[in-house]
Amino acid sequence: MSTAPYHEALDLLAAKLIEDERTIGVAFPYVTAPDGAWQTMPASVSAGYTGANWSHGNWFCGFWVGLLLAAYLHTRDERFLTLARERMLLVEQRAEDGNTHDIGFIFLSSAMPFYRITGERRYRDIALRAAARLRDRLVVTRKGAYISSWGPMSDPRGRASSAIDTMANIPLLYWAATESGDASFLLAAEAHARMTDRAFTRPDLTLYHAVEYDTTSGERLRGYTYQGQHDESSWSRGTGWSVYGLAATAGATGDGQYLARGGVIADKWLQQLGDDIVPPWDFNDTAPDAAKDSSASAIMAAGLIDLARLHRDEAKRAKWQQQADRLLTGLCRDYIAREPAHRGLLTKACYSMPHQIGVQSAVLFGDYFFVEALMRVVMPGAFSIEHRQIQG
Repeated sequence: MSTAPYHEALDLLAAKLIEDERTIGVAFPYVTAPDGAWQTMPASVSAGYTGANWSHGNWFCGFWVGLLLAAYLHTRDERFLTLARERMLLVEQRAEDGNTHDIGFIFLSSAMPFYRITGERRYRDIALRAAARLRDRLVVTRKGAYISSWGPMSDPRGRASSAIDTMANIPLLYWAATESGDASFLLAAEAHARMTDRAFTRPDLTLYHAVEYDTTSGERLRGYTYQGQHDESSWSRGTGWSVYGLAATAGATGDGQYLARGGVIADKWLQQLGDDIVPPWDFNDTAPDAAKDSSASAIMAAGLIDLARLHRDEAKRAKWQQQADRLLTGLCRDYIAREPAHRGLLTKACYSMPHQIGVQSAVLFGDYFFVEALMRVVMPGAFSIEHRQIQG
């Protein structure tokens, strides 16, 4: 398989980043508007409730730093490293944010690769501070423990709820366990993965977006959605978050049950996808013109690469890598934003259909996980943590 399309995508990323840095000021992109321009938000905007309504705030800012770092590795142009350093000064302030699980996303995509690339301990310390805040969100019940997704831990609404997205935040905790030698980070993350797999997975192997727990017993009170079509629907991006986190859990613990579970969940998603490259935003939206979500395929591709690299079985390794390559090659062929007016890298993503945010646009998190997957293929071990094969 030729990786030339992957390098071409990274070339385009680098060119667009330099152009965008001249125009976006100190705010951070997150979705593109209908005219293709980035919409931006300051890094300082935290999550929170306004009455009964929840706002996620800026959970994207770390992804922009990550893209700058990937462009630096790809080009070795020092301008990208300088820009990433300047951006980290704005992102660093979120390391003590106690309002959201998305602190994992913010720093696993910025401070973690920054430390990996430069070896500078200040970035290690930032990431460890953020990991401690994420660990603080652990809620222990009689049936297990989970990481609360939203709101300050003093708020019962958020304390009782967790989202499938959290599975892709917990790699920060696995990294922190290894880096600090403190096993409590690993125990918190694995407990969350175990309880999430049990509570979120339906009999047909589709997943809830969110679950509300009884905070004492640990029983699931209800499964529901914020971004899917309805509470019992199959929101396509959510499965990608799950597979990504299950693979990370397998890699951190060496436990093959998580690897097997990630494979089962991925198989269901691929069955739903069929011969397409990009799924509808929700598999239950069967309209012929249903909006697609390219970010779901980008995230799934990153998770499939991890599944492939963790397996000792050559047939399974080949299977997952072939599926990842199919998705990445298709995204490069059909979903790259090559028009100068269209910022971002991937077209036809869908941030939130119910809220009409970033529908059929570029979304920053989709671009990030697309690039992370590309980097794992073309520069293994340079950008993100590489999982080792599970023994036994």
